[in-house]
Amino acid sequence: GGSCGGWGSPRLRCAGAARPDVSPALSVSLSQLCSLPGRALCQYFLGSVRLQRGYRGDSPTDSGKDVLEIPLPPWQERPDEPLETKRARLLYESRKRGMLENCILLSLFAKENLNHMSEQQLNLYDRLINEPSNDWDIYYWATEAKPTPAEFENDVMAMLREFAKNKKREQRLRQPDLEYLFESPR
Repeated sequence: GGSCGGWGSPRLRCAGAARPDVSPALSVSLSQLCSLPGRALCQYFLGSVRLQRGYRGDSPTDSGKDVLEIPLPPWQERPDEPLETKRARLLYESRKRGMLENCILLSLFAKENLNHMSEQQLNLYDRLINEPSNDWDIYYWATEAKPTPAEFENDVMAMLREFAKNKKREQRLRQPDLEYLFESPR
């Protein structure tokens, strides 16, 4: 058989043709190759390659020795910000975190709690989500994977920890749609 058209690789031959570097006893047809799962297909073409799944990122046990800290400007409280503006900003900042885990957790928490929080609680929440330089810290504190530092231990942090326990067993796979903002208050 000749080369298969459209595949762009002279090593892939039409059904029944042997791979040049494999003994005839091990050659397979194109239809057999196409039926292989991705991992087996990779092993067929790449040989015995160790494939690993997972990612290397922060974890509660990570020493952080290989992390370069880029200093962020210090968080500043906004004492003259109108409450409705603060609620709108905190809603936005709860949704746009840069890591999916916190986007989901904080946006759902904000949906359930922001409209009922006092001015003092809004200020505590603002500080909680904006002062720490590492979003993973907020996530670990909320899920109790790491202890919360004293400066963030307050009633809003307790509310977030309780919310993260998901005692109602809600399915929390994505951020809430924003239509609830336009519903009439109950």
